[in-house]
Amino acid sequence: MAGVPQISEFGKILIFLITGIIMVGFTFFITRLIAPNKPNPEKLTSYECGEEPTGNAWLPFNTRFYVIALVFLLFDVEMVFIFPWAIVFGSHLLNEMDSRWSVLSLIEMFVFLGILILGLAYVWVKGDLNWIKPDPIRPVSGTNIPSALYDKLNEEQSAYKVKAFAFEQPVDQTPQSSVATAATPPPLKKPMFKPTFKKTGNE
Repeated sequence: MAGVPQISEFGKILIFLITGIIMVGFTFFITRLIAPNKPNPEKLTSYECGEEPTGNAWLPFNTRFYVIALVFLLFDVEMVFIFPWAIVFGSHLLNEMDSRWSVLSLIEMFVFLGILILGLAYVWVKGDLNWIKPDPIRPVSGTNIPSALYDKLNEEQSAYKVKAFAFEQPVDQTPQSSVATAATPPPLKKPMFKPTFKKTGNE
């Protein structure tokens, strides 16, 4: 009797992928079939947390949102680790088997939270959480040139004149007669080289 063929691990993954794609497509199809479609200008506007949307949605946003999002993500992931710790710490069965489980989990959570609080304090001290920084940091160079020399150089504007920018091309002011220009054709350009032809012996 022949053995029953088994599905490999890659076959199981393929089945999961196909099932997921079919379920998502079926959900979209049912939504398209049943859900009412009554668009209006109020529904088509971009959602801004209950505020009235102003301007276009495709605008560059401040990079400080990125820092705040990273800090939020850090403490959001922290909650994922706190839930299993709370289960172990509050389990009476584990505490009855060995009381060291509760002490070990408590110390481990203090270490984990201490690292996170230390990182938050570092970000706070560096001023990355300040939306409006009251004290701008001026770059400092290691050169020994005094600032008075730079001020003197900036005051000498006579030596460094900037020409005014103009879109118009400069117009030649020399008067020319339109009749003479129309009568005289432009001069022909002579070729820069003289072609030479070699004679062959068959001629």
